[in-house]
Amino acid sequence: MILSVGEITRLIKEELESSFSDISVEGEISGLKKHVSGHWYFTLKDSGAVISCAMWKGYNSSVFFTPADGMKIVVSGNISVYPPRGNYQLDVRQMKPAGAGGLQVAFEKLKRKLADEGLFSPEHKKPIPRFPKKIGIVTAIDGAAFQDMISIAKRRFPLVELVIAPSKVQGDGAAKSIAGSINLLNQRDDIDLIITGRGGGSLEDLWAFNEEIVARAIFESVIPVISAVGHEIDFTIADFAADLRAATPSAAMELATPDVDDYFTFLDDFKLNSTNNILYIMDEKKEKIGRLLNSYGFRVPRDLMRIRTQQTDNVFYRIEQMINKKLLAQNTRLLYLTKSLESGDCQKILKKGFVLVKQDTDKFVKRAADFRQNSPATLKFYDNEIQVNHKDE
Repeated sequence: MILSVGEITRLIKEELESSFSDISVEGEISGLKKHVSGHWYFTLKDSGAVISCAMWKGYNSSVFFTPADGMKIVVSGNISVYPPRGNYQLDVRQMKPAGAGGLQVAFEKLKRKLADEGLFSPEHKKPIPRFPKKIGIVTAIDGAAFQDMISIAKRRFPLVELVIAPSKVQGDGAAKSIAGSINLLNQRDDIDLIITGRGGGSLEDLWAFNEEIVARAIFESVIPVISAVGHEIDFTIADFAADLRAATPSAAMELATPDVDDYFTFLDDFKLNSTNNILYIMDEKKEKIGRLLNSYGFRVPRDLMRIRTQQTDNVFYRIEQMINKKLLAQNTRLLYLTKSLESGDCQKILKKGFVLVKQDTDKFVKRAADFRQNSPATLKFYDNEIQVNHKDE
């Protein structure tokens, strides 16, 4: 029995496709090509053999990670024969990493690639605003992480406005959804900060944040981005690409919003700094004015004024001295006259024990010859007067 090429190929096709349907194969990716049509073509190999593989667009859109050459994977599908070339291939329906180790290898490979491109470099990190007015949030709107962030924002900084850009955070198309939401927020001009993340989970659950498309969306964002994926021990590619990494979504909102008390502290610091700046400017201008006043142009008129002022002071000093000299002479003369008057004071003389004698005309008797012995007399002492009457014997 002689068969044609087409007949034998048809028989092989029927046998292979019926015998090898819905099979799973483990191997290492090699020669991966992503066609513009959206289909993937690659070979799966191990130490002893290779098999050609194709994964059509309708199936590869459900792959949650980014496959790359050298990655160990497990694929499921059917064997098919391509008659025009007489070869067979594996039509892949599902693809997953060969255990957690495969995902870790993919993680490290992408991390090295993006690091070499500078996506994680510190010089590209944008500062996180201290008092954001609007914060964009990229996460699942029905997740507990979103509710926690709302609660913390209300408690710490009720003035802030939250703008949610909902996205898938797990499963088919999650990475594309996250990147799209980040890009959507960047189209607005009123967002000060973006927080993207989700709660914890397994490496597979968090894998959307390890995709290159998400890392590049974060890096290209003109708005600062805080990555908050999983728990404290979880690190993703998004964490390295972000401007700031937070351990959890709740911690991200703590970092993004100031405490109300911090706001008042900021105002006090602003007031203090403003006052210090004003005083510094005043001191600086005062010093400048002082230098101008001490310059030669200002010093000559000032020196002339000082000379004239000194001359005027000297004239006034001489006049004052002359007046003081005249006053001193007059005071001396007045003192002398006062002493003279005081020395002739009758009361002071009587105080010393002297007595004044008056007779007849109330005139004082100045000489003994003028005293008439048989006439009454008045003796004036310091403290009193005594009448003396003489009678003829």
